[in-house]
Amino acid sequence: MTRILGISAFYHDSAAVLLADGEIVAALQEERFSRRKHDSGFPRRAISACLNLGACRISEVDFVVFYEKPFLKFERILETHLRNSPYSWRSFLKALPVWLKDKLWTKDNLQKELDYDGPLFFSEHHEAHAASAFYPSPFRRAAILTVDGVGEWTTTALGRGEDHRIALEEEIRFPDSLGLLYATFTYYLGFKVNSDEYKVMGLAPYGQPRYAQRILDELIELAPDGAFRLNPSYFEFETGLKMASERFCRLWGRPPRKPEEPLETFHRDLAASIQRVTEEAVLRTARRLHEYTGESCLCLSGGVALNCVANGRILRESPFKDVWIQPASGDAGGALGAALAVWHRFLDRERPSTGGNRDRQQGSLLGTSYSEAEIEAMLRRMGAVYERRSSESVIEETASSLAAGKIVGWFQGRMEYGPRALGNRSILADPRRKEMLDEVNLRIKYRESFRPFAPAVLEEAVSDWFDIDRPSPYMLIVAPVRPGKRSQIPAVTHVDGSARIQTVARRSNPLFYDLLETFAQRTGCPVLLNTSFNVRGEPIVESPIDAFRCFMRTRLDLLVMGPFLLWKDAQPTGLEKEA
Repeated sequence: MTRILGISAFYHDSAAVLLADGEIVAALQEERFSRRKHDSGFPRRAISACLNLGACRISEVDFVVFYEKPFLKFERILETHLRNSPYSWRSFLKALPVWLKDKLWTKDNLQKELDYDGPLFFSEHHEAHAASAFYPSPFRRAAILTVDGVGEWTTTALGRGEDHRIALEEEIRFPDSLGLLYATFTYYLGFKVNSDEYKVMGLAPYGQPRYAQRILDELIELAPDGAFRLNPSYFEFETGLKMASERFCRLWGRPPRKPEEPLETFHRDLAASIQRVTEEAVLRTARRLHEYTGESCLCLSGGVALNCVANGRILRESPFKDVWIQPASGDAGGALGAALAVWHRFLDRERPSTGGNRDRQQGSLLGTSYSEAEIEAMLRRMGAVYERRSSESVIEETASSLAAGKIVGWFQGRMEYGPRALGNRSILADPRRKEMLDEVNLRIKYRESFRPFAPAVLEEAVSDWFDIDRPSPYMLIVAPVRPGKRSQIPAVTHVDGSARIQTVARRSNPLFYDLLETFAQRTGCPVLLNTSFNVRGEPIVESPIDAFRCFMRTRLDLLVMGPFLLWKDAQPTGLEKEA
């Protein structure tokens, strides 16, 4: 058996992945263990969990691969600062000690941290993204598009895959970056860069894209074929410690919004405008990629591939007949892509056939799980009051509670890999109740009221409720809610009549499927509101104790962990402080 350990670290969303003979054994993000969102530190706990799930020691790993090339990245940073000297010296002097201490010596640090002296490889960043998109996909051949902030030099890569081979044939290089353009608006709108871009996407439907033409006139030169160049005078990510220059702020006539300041019509319109420009750029690029590759299928990855609205437009408006998007499209997914690249490209191993349109991502349920004994031991230790039920009773009681307007914390099976909760670490509610939008946003998640929620829907019912004709298992495509259904599921219908859809199939998640099916039998609605099991600023829960603490510190009504049911009003007074 050949084992490959893939690692992403030091920049954003550290993660580890273990392959065994090309199959994904485990894929985990460090943030779930450290409880620091987007943790960029060395993924010690994620690696340990991967090895545990693979029942092996590091000495039994045949290859370790890192998701990018540090020396090539340092070359870009050094060249950029020299080109912009002396204006960039402040940021360069801040970055240099970190590079000299850690990042330039990634090889030595990996060997030391892992106590590993076997073969060690370094993938290029966008090669890892491309591999993470194509190799797990159900397609034998496809066009490939990767778009993010920046890897070593590349910000956008276009290519194709066939069988077990990938070729990246065109690229756009730093500082021209669609991801960094979007991140600059994220910063200017008062949100956190490399973390809150999805908030800009969620805010956009509340505004009008009245500034889109100004963005195209001043900030980005966008060609009909999707090629683009940024106007460097409006940005400081090359030379300073901020994203936007003073000229950028003068263009909009006001300073950046502070996080605590209210959102005005201007901010909503600006979000709508950058969202529209981003969609147009990605859509034009997709059309050109189809024209020169002639492929009918497209694979997407990179941070911009998490823009579900743009993905929906590609599916509806590009010539591609089918699209597959890596669920962990950000840096965390680079660990998976790098490992798969070693298996298929370096070792020259063929891709197995999955049959039909099934992918190799295993529903992205690739993380840790906990036994009934482990869950019950924690509950006893905490002094919790709980009931143990049969599987059938768990489903019936949970569906009944949801139909009665209760909000449920749902902790089952293996944890998800990627930023979306897909039915194993989820907060669930009844989408028919309009008040659930505010209830879950403000009283459970403690987050902004404009943020939408995703519907989880039975796969076979998706076309009855949404304007989409195929599965969307990873919550990565936005499509319109059918007009006749919008009033029936108001809690998951966004202000523009759209929804970020997750289809659920019995083969990929039988327990969650059974819950949806039972809820549908009770209510006539095969849809549930599904959001990640966490509160604002925290990662998704990983362990039973994480779930219990979140349950006790929020207004969740019911916690379901494995076969155990915990009602909030049955818990001893003061237990929330101990949790």
